[in-house]
Amino acid sequence: MGMEMKLQFKLSQQLVMTPQLVQAIRLLQLSRLELVEEIRKELDGNPLLADDSGESVSSKSRDTSGTNNRDSQDADGRNLNLERSGSEHSDTDLAMRDTEKRVKEVDWEQFLENRQLQQAMPNQRGGFEELPPIEQNLTRNLSLQEHLLWQLQMSDFVENECRFAELVIGNLDERGYLDLSGGETPDGTKQPDLTLDDLAHESGLDPEDAPEVLAMIQRFDPVGVAARDLSECLRIQAEVLGYDAVEMAIIKDHLHNVERRNFPAIAKALKISLEEVYESVQEIQKLESVPARNFAEVDDKTIAITPDVYVIKDGDLWVVTDNDKGLQRLFINEGLAQRMLKDPKAKEFISEKLRSAQWLIRAIEQRRRTIIKVTECIVEKQKDFLERGVAYLKPMILRDVAESVGMHESTISRVTSNKYVHTPQGLFELKYFFNSSIHRVADEDIASESVKQGIKKIIAAEDKSNPLSDQAIVKILEDQDGIRIARRTVAKYREMLGILSSSKRKKMF
Repeated sequence: MGMEMKLQFKLSQQLVMTPQLVQAIRLLQLSRLELVEEIRKELDGNPLLADDSGESVSSKSRDTSGTNNRDSQDADGRNLNLERSGSEHSDTDLAMRDTEKRVKEVDWEQFLENRQLQQAMPNQRGGFEELPPIEQNLTRNLSLQEHLLWQLQMSDFVENECRFAELVIGNLDERGYLDLSGGETPDGTKQPDLTLDDLAHESGLDPEDAPEVLAMIQRFDPVGVAARDLSECLRIQAEVLGYDAVEMAIIKDHLHNVERRNFPAIAKALKISLEEVYESVQEIQKLESVPARNFAEVDDKTIAITPDVYVIKDGDLWVVTDNDKGLQRLFINEGLAQRMLKDPKAKEFISEKLRSAQWLIRAIEQRRRTIIKVTECIVEKQKDFLERGVAYLKPMILRDVAESVGMHESTISRVTSNKYVHTPQGLFELKYFFNSSIHRVADEDIASESVKQGIKKIIAAEDKSNPLSDQAIVKILEDQDGIRIARRTVAKYREMLGILSSSKRKKMF
């Protein structure tokens, strides 16, 4: 069998992800904060990129030079302002030389010495002038670990007890409970759980003293911290507050019945009246089940979301505008690029950086236009929501917007993830407007989010001593709003809203 070489032509089609397309897709799915960070990195790594401040200066200088050139040329190309500009330059040079001469004549060492020797005059008037600067008053919330370590420094623990206490504080979970569960190795192997003896050996403490030291830590503020379960946490607080024997017995053996509201079983087991059980449970409910509640690492009040777009009503029209505040406008430093391109050694490097800068600027602009385009489509479909509120939110899926704007559903998903819009009804993530439809009797379909809000309102208005069951909510939705859904759907929506079942919502007192 002979072998030979041949040239063959083949025509085919294939989809290729160019670097520009990859960059555009990556920028499209970034949130606003991530985009700001990405722009900062590109500005640091690309000398040809300039932001608003740098470009404004260079633009002004170019405009000024261009104006001077135009003013200095007449129709025949002769210089009309040569004498004037020469005199202005000479005056400027004389003023600068005079200023430099006066600056050099100043004895700066003597000046600084006199400044240091000057004492501030005492202020007898009081008021704001005596207050420290505001920078000294700025503070942040202490974490639970910092709060406990501060108390540890104030205690009279010896060295090995302090090391043991630090290990305990370091093993607290986000709720303030002592978590001694073993972790996992990088290959997924489960590690054995730790014990108090393990912490004692690591800190050089006698294992027999470990429970006593732990009990002292558990009485730090907040009381009950470093408990190993809910029962221990409540028991420690009850002991400190001086609860009676009945309440201590309920905490020790009947928390499961308290959770189920099975008070007759508690009364039968402890041989007490039902009224006494009610009173004891009321006192137990005053205890804190999450010791770290007031020591969250992130304060919800300090979290601020900056919208990507605004929806404003102008007369009868809804207008969508982008929020460019805080986002740097990028430009290409043309002067630097032209100078560097003249150097043969730097030409290849500068050409690559120039292409990268152009791609980035185009990708950011394309991202902005895409977000506005998608938001305008959402506004067009949700005008009733913007006018009247959540109850008038219409069902909408990704395909509806994708078909309207001529994009793929995956692109719409990227656009609406982690992007926020400010509307007259409040601040919402763009994904909020995509809801499945719920059928209504003799009326158009309604969005699932509207049904959730309807369930929330029904439960808020119910009789707390006789809460509504899921089946009763189904009946109310069908009778009042013509919404026909299954009981399990109500249960699913109730759990998504963080609302307990009827048996756990019942108020016994």
